[in-house]
Amino acid sequence: MDELALNILDIAYNSIRAKATLIQIRIEDSVNQNHILIDIIDNGCGMDKETIEKVTDPFYTTRTTRKVGLGIPLFKQNAELTGGYLKMNSKLHQGTHVSAMFVKNHIDTPVMGNIIDTIITLIQANDQIDYEFVYITDEFSFEMKTKEMKEILGDVKITEPEVLLWIKDYMKEGLRK
Repeated sequence: MDELALNILDIAYNSIRAKATLIQIRIEDSVNQNHILIDIIDNGCGMDKETIEKVTDPFYTTRTTRKVGLGIPLFKQNAELTGGYLKMNSKLHQGTHVSAMFVKNHIDTPVMGNIIDTIITLIQANDQIDYEFVYITDEFSFEMKTKEMKEILGDVKITEPEVLLWIKDYMKEGLRK
C-alpha cells in the first residue's frame, strides 16, 4: 500500500473483526524527530503468542475467504524499508497494540494519504465502536473522540450523512493548523 492511511484502515478493520468496542489511532508526525509513529490500539479479542508470531507472514490469515493476509506484513515491510519498525503486543481477551515507526525523510516513506476519509470510513463501518483519534505534529495536536460526540448527539446516529459531513469538516479544520 502506498498510503499510510490505507495501512491504518486495514489494521483498524482487523480490530473491527476482533470485536473491538474501542479503537485508538494515534499518529505522531514529527519533522524535528524525523519520524512518523503510528499506534493502533484496540480492546478486541486479542491474539495468543503463536498467532502474533505468524501474523507478519503474508501467507497466514485467520480469514476463511482467502489464503493470504497482507495488511500487517505490508505495514511492517513499509516501515522497515524506511529504517523503521513494526511492533505488536496482544493479550487474549484484552486487545492488541500495533505500533509502526517510519523514518520521515526516507525516500521509501509512503505519503499519509487521506486520513480524514479513513476515519470517516471506520465510523461508518460500525457505529457501535468508539474511536479515539489523535494527530500530533511539531506545531499542533488534534484529538477527536466519537464517544463524546455520541453523547452530545443523543438519539441522532453518528453515521447520519449530515453528522459525517460535520465530522469531516471538523477534522479538516483541526488538521489544517
